[in-house]
Amino acid sequence: MSFMLLMMEAPGNRQARPLEEGQAAYARMMAFQEKLRSAGVLVTGEALKSDDNAVRIENLGGKRTVSDGPFTESKEIIGGFFLLNCKSRNEALEFAMACPASEWGIVELREIASSCYE
Repeated sequence: MSFMLLMMEAPGNRQARPLEEGQAAYARMMAFQEKLRSAGVLVTGEALKSDDNAVRIENLGGKRTVSDGPFTESKEIIGGFFLLNCKSRNEALEFAMACPASEWGIVELREIASSCYE
């Protein structure tokens, strides 16, 4: 079963974090990534740049809107993700609960659907 761990935090948190604190947090996340790799469940994982570099595209009612970040209305941004292949939801949940990112943000566990209609 495939699952995605999404790491979310408030906009600006990463930039406001003191350098040493940020480096320590990054080191903990890399150690967590290695734990996932060693357990044989990691498919891939990446950090994402802040929403300063993001673009949102909407096409509602035939009207296309392109908005450059940062997005002031956002309560949180996705800072990174891990894609996991686990035996069960419970196994994925155990890994999600061990993710250090929950100490400074939110870790969301989502199962990958076979179609958008699930």
